[in-house]
Amino acid sequence: MKYALIGCGRISTNHIKAALNNGLEIIAVCDVLPEAMESLLEKHQLSDNSGIKRYTDFRKMVDENNIELVSIATDSGKHAEIALYCIEQGINVIIEKPMAMSMMDADAIIRRADEKRVKVSACHQNRFNIAVQKMRDALNKGRFGKLSHGSIHVRWNRNKDYYDQASWRGKWASDGGALMNQCIHGIDLLRWMLGDEVKEVYGVTCQQFHDYIEAEDVGMAVVKFANGAIGTIEGTVNVFPKNLEETLYLFGETGTVKLGGTSTNNIDVWDFVTHSEEDEKNKGLEEVTSNVYGNGHTSLFKDMIDAIQYNRKPYVDAVAGRNALEMVLAVYKSQLTGLPVKLPLEQFDILEMEELFKRTGDEL
Repeated sequence: MKYALIGCGRISTNHIKAALNNGLEIIAVCDVLPEAMESLLEKHQLSDNSGIKRYTDFRKMVDENNIELVSIATDSGKHAEIALYCIEQGINVIIEKPMAMSMMDADAIIRRADEKRVKVSACHQNRFNIAVQKMRDALNKGRFGKLSHGSIHVRWNRNKDYYDQASWRGKWASDGGALMNQCIHGIDLLRWMLGDEVKEVYGVTCQQFHDYIEAEDVGMAVVKFANGAIGTIEGTVNVFPKNLEETLYLFGETGTVKLGGTSTNNIDVWDFVTHSEEDEKNKGLEEVTSNVYGNGHTSLFKDMIDAIQYNRKPYVDAVAGRNALEMVLAVYKSQLTGLPVKLPLEQFDILEMEELFKRTGDEL
């Protein structure tokens, strides 16, 4: 399957690894910075591969090649524009999170992909974590009983050096803040586990320490689900001195599970009313990862290839990407209005946030 990558920044190495691990034919890479392409290819011993073309214009790359699958790993603000262009050309797309920056663009991606009959996968790779899959399996088997509540805590550190590495980071138009960039994977997992259908979101965001960015460095929210469960969200880049944890809790009438580690890659608590030998093995499970992005990209790519070949929906489809985006934008809208936000959310764009901390003087 002929594959191309658009965007050769921080996360791109996971995409190239996943492409190589799945035997994709890498025919082109694209980035506005030629040195970024060369650095990425050299890192993976691909710089001497004459079959890999380099482009600084994604449209030119798409127009000049017969590409079957593309993954988009640019700054977030360009995701929707690039995805829609690729979809119009009949190319299947993997989109890094967030899949868009407005509900209108997210809905357009879903609609046009359906009309053009191409597959779109939102890159929420943590769904493939071993610990996450075990939690999901227990949930599907009804082992939690009636759900009470759940929570996600993303307690990470991002300092000035991180934001200085790329000018788009921390800006509303191109990135958003801690919830949109760092916490959206955990938000996706929380919504997925607690039933997907959300009635209402009430949230608060703040800029405590990062006055050199535009967006929030901490956000918290309470979520009411249609099934009666309650969810809470905590996302921040203010933890001193380094990343602390990404933990996902799920509490049911007959079960309690806590996933921990730096990216929900460990099982810290695994308790159910019934107990098996398998349950004993699950306690203390740790999936070794080389970074906070985990190991899920390879599995997500594998699933996407299979979805294309057998004409089925990807495991993490565009609707999943839309749902995660909707949660973050609902928190943002709640911060703007000071009120709970009812879902579905249809007409909200992150650009509505641009004056927030300027207007409020960085105060709630």
